[in-house]
Amino acid sequence: MNPTVSIIVPVYNAEKTLKRCVDSILGQEYEDFELILVDDGSTDGSGPLCDAFGNQDSRVRVIHKENGGVSDSRNMGLKLARGKWLQFADSDDWVTADATRLLVRKAEADSCDMVVADFYRVIGDRVSHKGDIEEDQVLSREEYAAYMMENPSDYYYGVLWNKLYRRELVERYGLRMNTEISWCEDFLFNLEYIRRAERFGALRTPVYYYVKTKGSLVSQSMSISKVVKTKLTMFEYYNNFYKHVLDEEDYEKNRVQMYRFLLDVAGDGFLFPAGHSAPRKLGEERGLVVREAIGEDGVLMEAYRNRKLLEHYLAPAAFKYDLSMAELSVLMYINGKERILSRKKLADLTDLSISSLLAALQKLTAKKLITAREEPRKKGEERQIRIAALPAANAVLADLKRAEQDFYEARFQGFTKEELKTYCDLEETVKRNIRRVLQ
Repeated sequence: MNPTVSIIVPVYNAEKTLKRCVDSILGQEYEDFELILVDDGSTDGSGPLCDAFGNQDSRVRVIHKENGGVSDSRNMGLKLARGKWLQFADSDDWVTADATRLLVRKAEADSCDMVVADFYRVIGDRVSHKGDIEEDQVLSREEYAAYMMENPSDYYYGVLWNKLYRRELVERYGLRMNTEISWCEDFLFNLEYIRRAERFGALRTPVYYYVKTKGSLVSQSMSISKVVKTKLTMFEYYNNFYKHVLDEEDYEKNRVQMYRFLLDVAGDGFLFPAGHSAPRKLGEERGLVVREAIGEDGVLMEAYRNRKLLEHYLAPAAFKYDLSMAELSVLMYINGKERILSRKKLADLTDLSISSLLAALQKLTAKKLITAREEPRKKGEERQIRIAALPAANAVLADLKRAEQDFYEARFQGFTKEELKTYCDLEETVKRNIRRVLQ
């Protein structure tokens, strides 16, 4: 039976970084994929390392070939791919634990032909969140092309590794990388693919860690005439793309915008988007996790692991709606109901300080997701606050429900139905015991 996703990784003299890349792919939550490692005539230990991965995991397929460049390697991977979807990675980068799961979920839930996601840019031990489309949504070809026209030389649109592609379209139209050029060949492939695709999904959740500075035209020691020829080829592809995507009237309206691309590529390579966040310390981009505590025993450590696991699955909603974990905690507690209780009790229930709680309530109110107002205070009683979710919060609450389901699926992965039933029965007994003590 064919895998759902084919992940293609070209490998050339990547002995120092390949393990990190492959481990991140094989260690993902999503497991229905094949990993195609294409060894492009490496002269270091990359080839044997690829073979070792192939021997350890049946999902890994290894191809050794004479050196022909990254485009030739990707084309070899495309030729051998069997998945419904195509995903790419570079051997010196790595993916997030939820990368393929989020990409496939978006593609299949919204019948997309391509999904594009935000990514992380890594420089040393610092990481920043990069992206361009500011909200999770589904776009037509024309809408996606309009976004791309605003930032034509943006890595977000130009590269392969933050996207998921439908293999059937690639094969139907015989799409391949152009091996005649060695600069921005990813972008040319994307232009050809977008012309054939109809529905595009955008994810604000970063799914990829980009660490390598790709070679520029100058660093490749190309002649001036070849540099000029390559850039003119790029513009010709770009111009023809919009001639196909836009009608004649819209094309004429946007002609000046087209030439912005020519000005951008007159420089030396694609640009990183402005992104959403300032650099943070690598490892804290999705919240601090104390790795030493993951394997420790004890009541506190168990509660810590559960909290961090839940936060892991809440992260896509946090990115999607630009909400903090504190704000999500309040929404999860409300859960569509009206609640009346003191600030102190609400802070305790949501595991927040009073100051963090008040800030979360203020921001949720400003975003028109909740109403929060103080109740008339009775003599001798604590001040009460009445909070309720507004209709605008329904979409957020639906995503929080899905995150909760993901949380439980992760916890109970590998359980049989009988084992799960037994666990649930025992859990109910545990709850009764706890309630008896605390009441």
